[in-house]
Amino acid sequence: MPASDFDFLHGTWHIHNRRLDKRLAGCTTWSEFDSSAWCKPIFGGAGNVDEFSFGDGESYGITVRIYEPTTDLWFLTWGDSGKGAMLPPLSGSFTDGVGTFFGEEEFEGRTVKIRYIWSKTTPTSAQWEQALSDDGGQSWETNWYMYLTRTN
Repeated sequence: MPASDFDFLHGTWHIHNRRLDKRLAGCTTWSEFDSSAWCKPIFGGAGNVDEFSFGDGESYGITVRIYEPTTDLWFLTWGDSGKGAMLPPLSGSFTDGVGTFFGEEEFEGRTVKIRYIWSKTTPTSAQWEQALSDDGGQSWETNWYMYLTRTN
């Protein structure tokens, strides 16, 4: 049942992050840091919300995910304490255990495509990645990996 696609994410997590220092700039330097998150179901299981702590005690992010049964798609939106607003939603679905979600966002004064991929999900671990495209989705630069390990 697609409404249960994100059930693996419910709980608390330790996250090892690997993030590109500069996006869409040909950068090859990565920074790594640890963080944590929790996720819980909403809407009777047809959605969830998580809070991400960057680990510095001052920076946080939130994701809201809602399943739309008439389109069989998930809609995801992210906001963080630095920007103080939710970004435009991404939409997508899971196929063969891999969730792929697409949207658009403003980056340095221009609109770019954004993609999230959820993969390698098990009861105790998962992987997430983010990529941007400034050529309409012809090519993608992955700029952030998160490796999640369940803590409860």
